[in-house]
Amino acid sequence: MQKILLVVNSAPYGNESCFNALRLTLMLLEEHQHEVELKLFLMSDAVVAGLQGQAPNEGYNLQQALEIITGFGAVVKLCKTCTNARGITALPLVDGVEIGTLAELADWTLKADKVLSF
Repeated sequence: MQKILLVVNSAPYGNESCFNALRLTLMLLEEHQHEVELKLFLMSDAVVAGLQGQAPNEGYNLQQALEIITGFGAVVKLCKTCTNARGITALPLVDGVEIGTLAELADWTLKADKVLSF
């Protein structure tokens, strides 16, 4: 089982970096579910993607993507320092998404076979 960590820093809407990270995550889970253990850590402005109630007028919906990703059993965490800085730590999160710490990210990084950053 290959351990893959994706670290996302980009804002959820406005450019496609965050979206592309989630697209890759979904493809890895859909096509290689039994071959990978996947963890996703959202930092900086990417933490906003973990909030419930997203309703973009058109295009992609990151809330739906995260719900599918956590439904596959992937672990998804938002940086606590980053959510605190944006005043969103106490807001409702997408089902399956949790607040995480830099210490957890450090541990995940050491245990990962591959680390991808977006």
